[in-house]
Order: sequence, then structure tokens, then C-alpha cells
Amino acid sequence: MEVTFEGPAGILQGYLLLPDRDGTLPGVVVCHPHPLMGGDLHNNVVVGICHQLAHLGIASLSFNFRGVGRSQGTYDNGIGELTDAAAALDWLQAENPTARTTWIAGFSFGAWLALQLLMRRPEISGFVAISPPASLYDFSFLAPCPSNGLIIQGTEDKIVEEECVTELVEKLNKQKNLKIEYRKIPGADHFFAKSLDDIQNKIEKYISKNTN
Repeated sequence: MEVTFEGPAGILQGYLLLPDRDGTLPGVVVCHPHPLMGGDLHNNVVVGICHQLAHLGIASLSFNFRGVGRSQGTYDNGIGELTDAAAALDWLQAENPTARTTWIAGFSFGAWLALQLLMRRPEISGFVAISPPASLYDFSFLAPCPSNGLIIQGTEDKIVEEECVTELVEKLNKQKNLKIEYRKIPGADHFFAKSLDDIQNKIEKYISKNTN
């Protein structure tokens, strides 16, 4: 269902999927790709993540960053958007208080912000990052990374270089007591137009294994 909630720069528009069964499963906030590149909560990967979570009985909140769709405010180079994501997390936790854990997910620019939020919110216990833009942004803030997670990357991505994502995963997996599961999707470009089912299957396997 469509929802609105208060963000730091005004009202934010979101979409909440709150399954009826097993309300103790994690609540997951899902962050969309770059606002200036057409990213919004209707992105096919974002929608696919949310539908797969619903299939697993997991509540999810996707939302539009400031200045996107009906969300108030203007683009803030990732700084304000991070506070938007924090507000979304606060709101989902209030709406889904029986969830025993909280997860974060994001695609591209959204993955970069999701991982920054992971560093700031100790209650987040897992993450899914799809095409984290390691060739475009600095991820050195993940030192140390506080949670295990899943990273998915297409091998034919021309926007986020596969080699840079692989290097990021290798660095993270050298950290003590950390396990990042890395799944490549052969032939997939940055937009995963023909690979959504593959993404959903990988998310289902990972989350089912790590939330029971």
C-alpha cells in the first residue's frame, strides 16, 4: 500500500508491503537508484526485491528519496538522502514493531546509501546490495563492516565495473568475523532487464538461510 511519512526535508512517499504471516521476520528498507538518473521506488529491481520479500513473509518499505515522485525536498548529493533512509527505517520499525531484526537493501546508488546506513544503525543485522557502485563511490567507510550480507553484480555491467565490485568483496571478506556472499549474474547489464528472476532467487536463498 502507498504510504507517506515525515522525512528531514518534508513528506516522503513510500510503498509498504506488510505480509500477514509471521510478523517476527525482519523488516527491510529498500533504497532505489540515483534520483538524477531516473531512479525511484518503481524501479524494476526495487519492485522485484520487495515482491520477493513479501513471498518470504517479510515486510518491506521502498520509498522515494527527496525530490523524487511525491517526496518533498530536492536532491542533496547523497547527504540528505542518507537521512531520508534513516527516517524510512525509523518509520518501518514503528509500523512493524514485532520484527526481531532489521535489514537494509539497495540497488546501485541505493546500495551505496544502504551500506552507509548500515554503519550508523547497529540494529541492522543484514543487507542485500545489488550493483554497489564501487567504481563510482568510495566504500572505505566499511571499516569494519558490522554485518554479513549479500552482494549481487552483473558481469556485463557497463556502469558499475564488475572488477571494482569484486575487489570490494575481497577486501570485505578479509575482515575478521565477516562473510560477504558474492553472486554474479552472467550476461546481466546494470539494469538486469532479463535477470530479475535470477536476482529474486538469489535473494530468497540467502535470506531464507540467514533469517531462520
